[in-house]
Amino acid sequence: MELVTLERVQQAAETIADLAVRTPLIPAGWAGRLWLKPENLQPVGAFKIRGAANAVAHLTDSAVGVLTHSSGNHGRALGYVAASLGIPCVIVVPDAAPKVKIDAMRATGAEIVIVPGAERESTAAALLTERGMQLVPPYDDPDVIAGQGTVGLEILADAPDVDTVVIPVGGGGLASGVSTVVKALSPRTRVIGVEPELAADAADSLRQRHRVVWSPAATYRTIADGARTALSELTFAHIDAHVDEIVTISDDEIRAAVGLLARRSHLVAEPTGAMTTAAHLKYGHTWGRTVAVISGGNIEPSQLAELVVQTDPA
Repeated sequence: MELVTLERVQQAAETIADLAVRTPLIPAGWAGRLWLKPENLQPVGAFKIRGAANAVAHLTDSAVGVLTHSSGNHGRALGYVAASLGIPCVIVVPDAAPKVKIDAMRATGAEIVIVPGAERESTAAALLTERGMQLVPPYDDPDVIAGQGTVGLEILADAPDVDTVVIPVGGGGLASGVSTVVKALSPRTRVIGVEPELAADAADSLRQRHRVVWSPAATYRTIADGARTALSELTFAHIDAHVDEIVTISDDEIRAAVGLLARRSHLVAEPTGAMTTAAHLKYGHTWGRTVAVISGGNIEPSQLAELVVQTDPA
C-alpha cells in the first residue's frame, strides 16, 4: 500500500493556506514540559478543515457537489469548504452525534442526513450513487491525510527539538499525516497516539500488527465522539509504519482534562481534543518536551459548563 509522503504534505500546506489557520504552540506550564497545539482555533473549531480543503482541491469535478459521513468535525469542515466554493454538500451523520456539532454542520448550508451509527457508511455509499456527487471521506483518503499532516509541519517548525508529539486517534487521518511528517523530519521524536479505553481498536491493531475493528456498540460508549470510528486499512498502514505507541485513558480522565484546559489554559476542548492532555498527565513524566494536539473544541455548552466546575485532580 502506497503511503503519503512528506512532499505531498508540503504541497498540501500550500494548497490550504487560504482556508486553514496556522495555529500556535501554547505552553502549559501547569502540566510540566507540555505545549499545546490548539486546533480548536480553526474557523470550524477543529483540524478537519485541513484535510477537507486539500481533498476538495484535488477533486476531478467538485461542481457536482461533495458528500461525506461524519460525527461532526469533518462534516462541518467539508460544509465550510463547500460553501466557500459555492458547491452542494451532503453529510450523513450518526444519530449519537452531539447536537452542537449537528447544528454547526447544518449552519454551513449542507444537507444533513441523520442515521443510526452503524449505517453511516452504507447510507453515504447509497447516496453517492443516487446523487452522483463526489465522496470526501473523513480520513480514508491520501489527500485528507496529507492535509492533516500539515499540523506536523507547523509543530516541527515551531519546536524542532520536540521529544514527543501526542495525537488523538479516531479514524487515524490526523495520526497518519502527522506521524508521516515527524518521522521524515525528526526521526528521534516519538509519536504517541491516544485513544479512550472504551474505543481502543487502534491500540489493539498496533499491538496485533493488523487492523482490528470494534463494533459501534462498543465504541459509542465513550464520551469522546471523535474517537468512535475504526481505522481504515490506509490509516492503519501509516500508523503501523510511523507511530511508536498508542496509549489509552479513561473517560473520567478525559473529562478532567477538558476542565483543566478550560481553567488553566483558557482553551475550549471537546472530549476527543482533550485526550492528549489527559494522556500527558497520566504518562508524560518520561516524555520530555511534549506537544499535544488539541484536535477540536466543538463541545456541548452544557457539558463544558459541567466539566469546567469540577475540582482539579490531586
